[in-house]
Amino acid sequence: MTEKNLTMLTDFYEFTMANGYFEHGMANRRAYFDMFFRRVPDGGGYAIMAGVEQLIRYFENLTFSDEDIEYLRGRKCFSEGFLAYLKDFKFECDVWAVPEGTPVFPGEPIVTVAGPMVQAQFVETMILLTINHQTLIATKASRITRSARGKVVLEFGSRRAQGASGAIFGARAAYIGGCNGTACALADRDYGIPAGGTMAHSWVQMFDSEYEAFKAYAETYPDNCTFLVDTYNVLKSGVPNAIRVAKEVLAPKGVRPKAIRLDSGDIAYLSIKAREMLDEAGFPDMQIMASNSLDEYLVRDLLGQGALIDSFGIGERLITSKSEPVFGGVYKLVAVENTLGQIIPKIKVSENWRRSQHRISRNCTACTTIKRVRRWATC
Repeated sequence: MTEKNLTMLTDFYEFTMANGYFEHGMANRRAYFDMFFRRVPDGGGYAIMAGVEQLIRYFENLTFSDEDIEYLRGRKCFSEGFLAYLKDFKFECDVWAVPEGTPVFPGEPIVTVAGPMVQAQFVETMILLTINHQTLIATKASRITRSARGKVVLEFGSRRAQGASGAIFGARAAYIGGCNGTACALADRDYGIPAGGTMAHSWVQMFDSEYEAFKAYAETYPDNCTFLVDTYNVLKSGVPNAIRVAKEVLAPKGVRPKAIRLDSGDIAYLSIKAREMLDEAGFPDMQIMASNSLDEYLVRDLLGQGALIDSFGIGERLITSKSEPVFGGVYKLVAVENTLGQIIPKIKVSENWRRSQHRISRNCTACTTIKRVRRWATC
């Protein structure tokens, strides 16, 4: 799915409201909307902004095809004048957004849209979809990479992502959030995120022995040998066979082995024992990678147990932000301009707001928005 055919990816009520504004002469009334969020997932202190590039591409390609117009006409609830407006649609809003990779905090606007009411209202769904998803994954990646204490973290989640776009944009967001690379080839091709990978357990099982599997891989990719050592027995066969291949196949070529990977078992204990075996065999530079349903909590605990791990492959719990899979960003109308060009602040006043006995303050999102909108009007 390309950015060009995403125009109709919207909540249907965006069309009904837009048609209503058009019919009541409010289509071009200037309005101001803010996207913000109320809390950070997982009880964190901040979130990491992501998704702005995709939002820009969406705005650049926001047009309605003849097929789109015919679909809307077929619903028999939109005026012909409104459909003619959509046929010649040109996005003319001003948009401000926090740069990607920036820490953001609850209550502050992270995207602001100002422009004709029909247009500013219509883009709500895609703004929330795009920014909520990528900011969620970037935030989770930041939590994981911080827990890794500077060690390499790779995103391994494509096969567990929520659909194709979830895998691709999730890998992109994870990179923004601090991951060093991805397993997703398409994310590498399209966004330049370093992709890598070596072997699965099926590779090891395809050969008559683990040794032959490692040997064949080393002969094919001598400069990129990471051996998956837990198919049968990590300490009795996996690590010994990796060492044997390193000595018999790679050493004669003058190549040093890259790493082993642990994907099951007591990873802390196995990493300590494997490190002893590798060092004793003369490969202190051969690194140890760990994977298998890891997140920031398990990474922290592994390192706290003294695990000798150099890098982590993080899959499902990153790409889905499994511990808290929703980023609650909202998109609210904050001001409109009247016929005299005066800015009229708007705010949703709910029962929760009344119970809070709110007082105007500089820490209030609504109050600061009003001040900010007034400042823009004088620029």
